[in-house]
Amino acid sequence: MPDTLPEWLEYIEQQHPRSIELGLDRVRAVAARMGLEAPARRVITVGGTNGKGSTVAFIEAMARAAGWRVGAYTSPHLLRYNERVRVDGREADDVALVAAFAAVEAARGDVALTYFEFGTLAALRLFAAADLDLAVLEVGLGGRLDAVNLVDADVAVITTVDLDHQDWLGDDREAIGAEKAGIARPWKPLVLGETQPPSSVIGHAYRIGASAIVYGSDFFVDPVDAQHWRWRELDFTLELPRPRLAGDIQLRNAAVAIAALRALPDDLPDAAFVEGVAAARIDGRLQRFEPRPGVEVLVDVAHNPQAARTLAAELAAQPAAGRTQAVYAALADKDSVGVVAALANVIDDWRVAGLAGARALDVDAFARRLRGTAAEHAVPAATVDEALRMALPAAAPGDRIVVFGSFHTAAEALAALGPG
Repeated sequence: MPDTLPEWLEYIEQQHPRSIELGLDRVRAVAARMGLEAPARRVITVGGTNGKGSTVAFIEAMARAAGWRVGAYTSPHLLRYNERVRVDGREADDVALVAAFAAVEAARGDVALTYFEFGTLAALRLFAAADLDLAVLEVGLGGRLDAVNLVDADVAVITTVDLDHQDWLGDDREAIGAEKAGIARPWKPLVLGETQPPSSVIGHAYRIGASAIVYGSDFFVDPVDAQHWRWRELDFTLELPRPRLAGDIQLRNAAVAIAALRALPDDLPDAAFVEGVAAARIDGRLQRFEPRPGVEVLVDVAHNPQAARTLAAELAAQPAAGRTQAVYAALADKDSVGVVAALANVIDDWRVAGLAGARALDVDAFARRLRGTAAEHAVPAATVDEALRMALPAAAPGDRIVVFGSFHTAAEALAALGPG
């Protein structure tokens, strides 16, 4: 058996012939052998197309500010696998993860598990041993058949529903919404982060008796001034600071997090929401760097058209004094043409880069895919690091470089740029 965390990660990548294989039968059988039950006294499951990671970060920070012991499971990671599993605000160390992987391996027998399923079971084992008040679990893909859905949540959250992973989830919002709605549980709250969620989501909630709590209908965001905003529902308001996380979209993510925590049977003090909104942090979400005086670099994980539209709105709301360069690299299964269309009006100069890995495109294949788009004359680079090293000297004071397109893209940029 492997000894180190890198060896284990390499090993678990090889234990299923497919990187993705949706379905709960296999992972549920192994969980039963491991004796895994509820990972905490309360569980919130967070699904959706975009905004999941930020919403988890807000829930985690608010609950911890209330003095709760919290576990958070997220994916994918940016720089270290350890980022995926946090207990009481600290990443799981290599020793704990190795022991958890070994326990999964011992229990699975001849059951083939995917990389994500292996990791989910390992995280649940660590949480079960940690005496948690709350576990916050981010769905990997979809919801109904995702490994995280083997846990019954006290509150389910669907941040947004839009087109992504169509090969697995369906070709329109209604089909995708039906898959994501599978994380809801009968007679439990379902928090929805859109004013107009798909009818498939609302219909599923109605059929199982889940109480839908909808952004813009049941809870609201009211701007106050440049430094403050208000969360509001019937007969209750909270005055809150702007989040540390950049972008107006984070007000909605924070609002959804508050709604999820208020849907639990336990009360949090108002001060915990205030402190948690200010404390929450997650890398790769409009993360700002200034590698040269006057030159701004923004790194964002935006990788589908909905996320790209959000990114475009943020760039338009705060235009650069000079020109805006894009460094764009994407995986092969993403709608890169749709992403470029969403950002075409806010990008002056395009650079495209290749990524490595099974789902990746080299830069030549990527450039061919973007013919006929606003990025068809983009300057190519073999890697994100190389594209950044070309973009930075070309930037004048007042210019902005925006790096986006994938978690892999953001990870390479963060590794090149250092702490932000």
